[in-house]
Amino acid sequence: MAKVEIKYTKLFINNEFVDAVSKKTFPTFNPQDESVIIRVAEGDKADVDLAVDAAVKAFHRYSEWRTMDASQRGRLLFKLAELMERDAKYLSELETLDNGKPVAQSYAEVFWASSVVRYYAGKADKILGNTIPADGEVISMTMKEPVGVCGQVLPWNYPIPMFVWKIAPALAAGCTVIVKAAEQTPLTALAMAALVKEAGIPAGVVNVINGYGPTAGAALTNHPRVDKMAFTGSTEVGRIIMKGAAAVNLKRVTLELGGKSPLVIFNDADVEKAADIAHRAAFTNGGQCCVAGTRTFVQSGIYDKFVAKSAEIAKKRTVGNPFGNVQQGPLIDTDIFTKVIDYIEAGKKEGARCVAGGGRHGNVGFFVQPTVFADVTDNMKIAREEIFGPVQSILKFETFEEVVDRANDSNYGLGAGVITNDVTTALAFAKHVRAGSVWVNTYEHIVAQAPFGGFRESGIGRELGEDGILQYLENKTVTISLPKKPVV
Repeated sequence: MAKVEIKYTKLFINNEFVDAVSKKTFPTFNPQDESVIIRVAEGDKADVDLAVDAAVKAFHRYSEWRTMDASQRGRLLFKLAELMERDAKYLSELETLDNGKPVAQSYAEVFWASSVVRYYAGKADKILGNTIPADGEVISMTMKEPVGVCGQVLPWNYPIPMFVWKIAPALAAGCTVIVKAAEQTPLTALAMAALVKEAGIPAGVVNVINGYGPTAGAALTNHPRVDKMAFTGSTEVGRIIMKGAAAVNLKRVTLELGGKSPLVIFNDADVEKAADIAHRAAFTNGGQCCVAGTRTFVQSGIYDKFVAKSAEIAKKRTVGNPFGNVQQGPLIDTDIFTKVIDYIEAGKKEGARCVAGGGRHGNVGFFVQPTVFADVTDNMKIAREEIFGPVQSILKFETFEEVVDRANDSNYGLGAGVITNDVTTALAFAKHVRAGSVWVNTYEHIVAQAPFGGFRESGIGRELGEDGILQYLENKTVTISLPKKPVV
């Protein structure tokens, strides 16, 4: 196992690393061998109050941050992106230690995350209002202004990318933030906080609290001086955040939540290429991905060949030490591990045919075999509920109309995909499926420039792209008296 230096374990408030007010700490675990990596400061309401105080002060109308030119905000974000790339090796190793994903994947994610920071760095001085041809002897215009102090709660599955998905558009807009790191993966959020300071971003603009949802997360959600909440995670917790945001001061809310995404493969598809795309859609990040394409619908004419190829690919998928040359590391913790194993057992009991995997990998750590089920029906638990693990369910369909109805028969609507050589079929599916992102002949191609978010219980609002920065802006109308004929 690689030896990774742990540089930061405290809370980051007002550009300083500090102990929790209570002096409490909690452990973060290595999912590879279930050992404690280190203990980190455990923030709660008292620490959130201090972080909010710092963020409010940094957002004051005459503060260094608020009076800074928008182009300078952009330069600071560009600097942050450069520092991330400079420290990519360290950040990726720290991510793999705390999260368990293969280190090559972690390394690539650092650079993908830096591209998001660069995108929003370029947006900072391109936030534009409008002039409006209003009736009467007036001129009207709109001004875009930052929302204010923002609480941002991160998930554990993509810690570094999600950190920048949250802070980059907020900072480009001119907001200040308090980030609540996932309790399972606090280490890279703290390392990123150190880079925020090194980049020259003023004190109080970015604050990072380690802690648990019911304490630190709840304190942030219910704080009366927090103007907006952004959260990525489960639909269940998203509902809790919505309630808390409405109970105090009606905060603006952006939620990126769960999914049970369909990937539909028609008879005219190349089976080998389709099976490869579907494999990556289901198993990327060990299936610990909100938009994972785990409902694989395959038209009857190629169903048997597709199942055989999918099983073959899954059986070749390498699982093991994430610091080695593997495709899949462990799941994040014992709760997720147990949940995924329970879903696999439910699939077997309900009559799905397990054609690959089907159990634990090894005896130590939270490793699960890449698992493929065939002959899955819509009413089965594995076809309806989000598993969040390396499990692919393959369902058979006959007609276009049938599969659109079945794809849409879900409470979720985060992503969807279609594989076909017929452009009419592809565009018709993209039009009729109820999902925030639709991929044609590819899957999970997510870029900084395009918005990402879901329909239904998959969330509210969008991240990335132009839409991402609009979530952190208020639109103010200014109307000025202006006679149509000047009085001279």
